[in-house]
Amino acid sequence: MTQSNGNSASTDLLDTPSAYTQKSNKTHTSIDLRSDTVTVPSAEMRKAMAEAVVGDDVYGEDTTTTRLEQRCADLFGKEAGLFVTSGTMGNLLAIMAHCQRGEEIIVGRYNHIHRWEQGNYAQLAGISATTLEVKSDGTMDLDDIEQAIRVKGGYIQIHDESCDVELTSIPDCHMPASKLICIENTHNYTGGKALPIDWMRSVKMLAERRGLKVHMDGARIYNAAVACNTSVKHIASFADTVQMCFSKGLGAPVGSIVVGPKDFIDRARHSRKALGGGWRQSGILAAAAHVALDHAEATIRADHERAKKLSKMINDATPEQLRKKVFAKENEITNMVLIHCENGVSVQQLNEFFQKHDVLAMTFDSRRIRMVLNWNVNDENLETIVQVYKKFVAQL
Repeated sequence: MTQSNGNSASTDLLDTPSAYTQKSNKTHTSIDLRSDTVTVPSAEMRKAMAEAVVGDDVYGEDTTTTRLEQRCADLFGKEAGLFVTSGTMGNLLAIMAHCQRGEEIIVGRYNHIHRWEQGNYAQLAGISATTLEVKSDGTMDLDDIEQAIRVKGGYIQIHDESCDVELTSIPDCHMPASKLICIENTHNYTGGKALPIDWMRSVKMLAERRGLKVHMDGARIYNAAVACNTSVKHIASFADTVQMCFSKGLGAPVGSIVVGPKDFIDRARHSRKALGGGWRQSGILAAAAHVALDHAEATIRADHERAKKLSKMINDATPEQLRKKVFAKENEITNMVLIHCENGVSVQQLNEFFQKHDVLAMTFDSRRIRMVLNWNVNDENLETIVQVYKKFVAQL
């Protein structure tokens, strides 16, 4: 473990402040790359919101919301959809609709569901988790997933010996029943990596063979589809249920969608009310989500191109002798640029320098800074970011 001293900042993860809760000194001139959630609604969104036809959604009377839910269900190739306040709520509702109290999910230890959603599946739903290692591409080892599944799903099957017909089943008193495999696409912690299609197919086949369901935290599923040069429907086909955020790369101000079978959505809708998520005139927000969907692919493609451009510009601006100390990953980029700080250069040094020059990024962990391209960042901003970066490396 690296110890802090008077001359250098600690690189211990426990000494790295949580970037998700730190308020910045943002101004109207700031270039904000902390997340793709920082965007403000476009003029087209604001107009749609002002003119939205609304009703009370708890009564099922907000037609703008019900159209959005059906539009997304069709888009993802599922039966039904549910509009919710956030991706965290959407993922929790999905887990609650798949699992009963005392049952279990299988999830990567660096997946958003486990790492950044407060363990809500345990805290609020009484559901446990087996957590697995996550590889650099965002996948989990298939053998690890299979080994994590409880024997016979955690249940003992009882048969009538005379006719070999199952009469009933009782839970094994030693273990919970494995019910759900949770995957994340794109994978935030690995730098926005799009999961390989063949791997997702293999996970779905494994789940079907072992009687489990698959839920995809697809907060940035459009980024995955663009990166894989395919449709969101194709990506969604490898999961039974999917959650997608409108308020990340798509640029809407609030909201996520959960899609899946009708009976699943009915259960999720019921639980949503218990969590305080029942909408009233939600069409005001659904209208912005409709506009976001209208431009989704073009928005995402532009972010990807700028992310690739920025990562290359950063590396080109790094002097040869410093390229093992500070560098950006250029492979398999979607909308995120990760700057690695090593060998005496700390993330705190670089991020504080950026902030002093009105560039906002996220201290992602003890060795990485995350920059997320979004529609408020243009090509001119990229030049400004790189000029600030050049000043930083010049002083090393």
